[in-house]
Amino acid sequence: MQVEKIVGIIVVFILLLSCSKEDDKTSFSFDNPELSLEIPAGFPILNNSVKNNRPTKYGVELGEKLFNEKKLSGNNSISCASCHHRAHAFADHNPRAIGIYGRIGLRNTPPIQNMAFMQFYNWDGNVLQLEKQPLVPIITHEEMNSSIVEVIGKISQDISYQELFKKAFGDEYITPDRIYRSIAQYAYTLISANSKYDQVMRNKDEKFTKSEAQGYQIFKQKCESCHSTELFTDQSFRNVGFPLHSSSEEAGRARVTGMLSDFMSFRVPSLRNIEYTAPYGSFGQFATLIEVLDYFDKGVRDTENLDPILKENGNRIPLTDHEKQDIISFLKTLSDPEFLGSGS
Repeated sequence: MQVEKIVGIIVVFILLLSCSKEDDKTSFSFDNPELSLEIPAGFPILNNSVKNNRPTKYGVELGEKLFNEKKLSGNNSISCASCHHRAHAFADHNPRAIGIYGRIGLRNTPPIQNMAFMQFYNWDGNVLQLEKQPLVPIITHEEMNSSIVEVIGKISQDISYQELFKKAFGDEYITPDRIYRSIAQYAYTLISANSKYDQVMRNKDEKFTKSEAQGYQIFKQKCESCHSTELFTDQSFRNVGFPLHSSSEEAGRARVTGMLSDFMSFRVPSLRNIEYTAPYGSFGQFATLIEVLDYFDKGVRDTENLDPILKENGNRIPLTDHEKQDIISFLKTLSDPEFLGSGS
């Protein structure tokens, strides 16, 4: 095994040296058609990264294969898909991500949906371009615990990868940039916008039940200030007084900005498919949606930089038990069976 690993690394360096030119932003002269991304009604415009890395037929096919490739991890035991399950809107049911050798990560696995419209990635928004994200889990000790050189060394010996890279990029050279770009292209195609809510908004035959309709009205009064737009997030960073993480490594957005005012502020998560992404919170503090609503109702943890909306309302969002059930009924209309792979 050691000899194979050394040979693989040598192959990588030969490929990297022979591909001295920087990958261009890609104008394809070979048969790799660009895929059309349909922007759902009311959605924001595509972010700039998508414009510079438009999904293509074989780029997406390659990205999906890499997304499910366990060779990305040091001991070939986990892939991106090991934590990002389609049936859970590409999240999982663990409070915190579980990586190689059962190592526990710092935070809850975020879902992967509508990435093409997002301006920030991860709980603290430390990544601004999706193409820069794939390397993070690959090299992180608690996740895949590998290196991009080791990954290329392993997959470069696979003829199916050589063929796919040639189809996607015009030649068989396997480079870090091409790996990152193809995974991002695949992620850009993961658009969820066909829930019951969407059908109702488009004046299809679907209609809200009484509880769902009441929940929608309560949602607009008490939740929409943060969970706005058709993404159901305003993409802001807020401290909403959730229970503190026990790890001294956690500081929320302040880990990125270094500003005390950002301490324990996190990106407002999208509520689409929230029925399937439990547990909730940056490290899975809440097992169920009712627990989240109960916490807001009873009063959140007071902090100096608590979101002003909560401060102005006595550090809480008052809700009756009936209102909570109606809100949950509405939130379940944001589930998209087709996106989860369970639709017709």
